[in-house]
Amino acid sequence: MTRLTKRLALVLAIVALLAAACTGSDDSDAFKIGLVTDTGKVDDKSFNQSAWEGAQEAAAALGAEADYIETEEAKDYENNINLFVEDGVNVIITVGFGLGDATIAAAKENPDIFFIGVDQFQAEALPNLAGLIFPEDQSGFLAGALAGMLTETNIVGAVLGTDLVPPVVAFKEGWEHGARYTNSAVETISTYHPGGLDVAFGDPDWGAATARQALDQGADIIFGAGGATGNGALIEIASQDGAYCVGVDTDQWNTVPEAQPCLVTSAMKLITPGVADLVAQAESGEFAGGNYLGEVGLAPFHDFDSIVTDDMRATLDDVLAGLEAGEIDTGWPPG
Repeated sequence: MTRLTKRLALVLAIVALLAAACTGSDDSDAFKIGLVTDTGKVDDKSFNQSAWEGAQEAAAALGAEADYIETEEAKDYENNINLFVEDGVNVIITVGFGLGDATIAAAKENPDIFFIGVDQFQAEALPNLAGLIFPEDQSGFLAGALAGMLTETNIVGAVLGTDLVPPVVAFKEGWEHGARYTNSAVETISTYHPGGLDVAFGDPDWGAATARQALDQGADIIFGAGGATGNGALIEIASQDGAYCVGVDTDQWNTVPEAQPCLVTSAMKLITPGVADLVAQAESGEFAGGNYLGEVGLAPFHDFDSIVTDDMRATLDDVLAGLEAGEIDTGWPPG
């Protein structure tokens, strides 16, 4: 290679580097999404996972970047949010009632960042903070109504996260009232985890033991509503011949396959599309603060489709219509 050729090659290399810099090889301008989990893991096969899937769905649709931080202890809420603030993200999603106060504080301090608080009711509307909330009582009521028709022992159970979280209480109240709505003879056994936010949703062993207690007391269909704690209950129930279980938040047929031998349906909160929609609104400039009401429903019956009779389906249709019209008392809010 001649000296002239070497110089020409060097010049061309420099030009290529400059062109790359000018055409955006630096992705610092990319739209960024950050998600902070509650004390459960991001792959909890339930609540946190559904929110993370919504963030990923939005990122794929928008050509954005998405990342998450798993919270180990409640005392880390504020710090974890601030890590994303310092990273310059555009949208921060915080998952769970427990992060509510920290999310409000961060939204007030950072008006140029959008915040989405999953399961966080907003008493005061901030323009950059949307609370993604759901009528869990209605979803629980539908599942309970089915349970009331399926039970043969007239005893239904629920293994739940902490009653410190209002949506968990709403699920429980709806479940019990729904079961009694279709079966006036039904008895209910519902148990909350005795621990705080740090442990209540990450204790599958307690969930399994509590489900076993309910089975031993005659319950033949049990609702597991408490993240990994509820998943432990579902898996335990799956070991009992003839017992049914009901999942929560997402269609747990897909996320907890070990529960398939008993999983007749799941009381769903459509968290994934709710999160994805709010992120898209933030990116497009259509974001509105305050509360955003997500949708709920029952998951498909999968392998149990044949045991849900036409009469049961008709009753569920009537119940859904009554719930949507506000004609049915779900037992929530209390009083």
